[in-house]
Amino acid sequence: MSVEPLELRVEIDLPAFSLRVNETLPLAGFTAVFGPSGSGKSTLLRAIAGFERPVRGRIALGSDVWLDRAAGIDRPPHRRPVGFMFQDDRLFPHRDVAGNLAYAARRNRGVGGIGFDAVVEALDLAPLLDRRVQALSGGERRRVALGRTLLRAPRLLLLDEPLTGLDRERKADVLAYLQSIPKRFGLPALYVSHDIDEVATVADDMLVLAEGRVQMHGTAAAVMERLDLQPLTGRFEAGVLVEGRVTDHDRRLHLTHVDLGGDVLTLPLIDRVPAGAAVRLRIRARDVAIATERPVGLSIRNVLAGRVEEVLEGDEPAFAEVWVQLTGARIRARLTRAAVEALRLEPGSSVFALVKSVSFQSAS
Repeated sequence: MSVEPLELRVEIDLPAFSLRVNETLPLAGFTAVFGPSGSGKSTLLRAIAGFERPVRGRIALGSDVWLDRAAGIDRPPHRRPVGFMFQDDRLFPHRDVAGNLAYAARRNRGVGGIGFDAVVEALDLAPLLDRRVQALSGGERRRVALGRTLLRAPRLLLLDEPLTGLDRERKADVLAYLQSIPKRFGLPALYVSHDIDEVATVADDMLVLAEGRVQMHGTAAAVMERLDLQPLTGRFEAGVLVEGRVTDHDRRLHLTHVDLGGDVLTLPLIDRVPAGAAVRLRIRARDVAIATERPVGLSIRNVLAGRVEEVLEGDEPAFAEVWVQLTGARIRARLTRAAVEALRLEPGSSVFALVKSVSFQSAS
């Protein structure tokens, strides 16, 4: 998917804090805008949509300029080709699902964009069309809200904490639909969240904000490896994202096997993902132990041979971060410095990585 970049030169002064962003986002699939509450994530999205007015700045999608204070350009929200999905679904209670979708489609008749039937099919909305919105579950309401947003003929989706208030099961359900949107419709999205698990599931790129300032910007895999991300995610959330491919399912033992490019991981059964599908996995540093000899008589099933690539100081004096290169992937272990010394770990050491838990994030 080839999309024009989004230029963001934004300065906003609010009573509680000031927002300063000077970045160009490549907009490949999902760009997560991540950070703690009050960091400026939603304010940035509102500025892009035209709901917040920067005191200085420029916002442009490729050559299409939406804001340029120096040139006197400030396009109003209804003339910016964005689809904004708010934390609350904002559906019309007096209309059924079909009426909510038709309203958005009628408003953009002649503009082009995504067709009604394509949206209904992509989000599996056909069984809901005749239902009143009051009768929908939280997850169903979000799917309808997403469909209405798509029918506004946007060139860019702005998703502001779209899963707020949903339980874990419904979050996973809606995320599965969300993930298909960029590739299916060639439509990039900015996804605001303070939930690192959501980000790990959807993000291709990450923009990390804290106190109104950009802390990091890069691919999701690269940013989530950064040691200095830990103060924003929590001490035990450090880890890596790895890409693999499902080789087969063992339905008797309820297991799925994933090839990481020469090493095979065993996961609890992911039966909705077919053999051959590409998947994204998250391995937390706290879930990796290290041995210098292949262990026996152990309940941990994932024991992978590798070589220590580097040993880094952790964010606390008692801990170290050990990077291990496997055959086709690199993983990270968080160990005590005492363990590093006792095992005599150093770059080049042959080791076995014991992966206690793997989190399935998404599938292509």
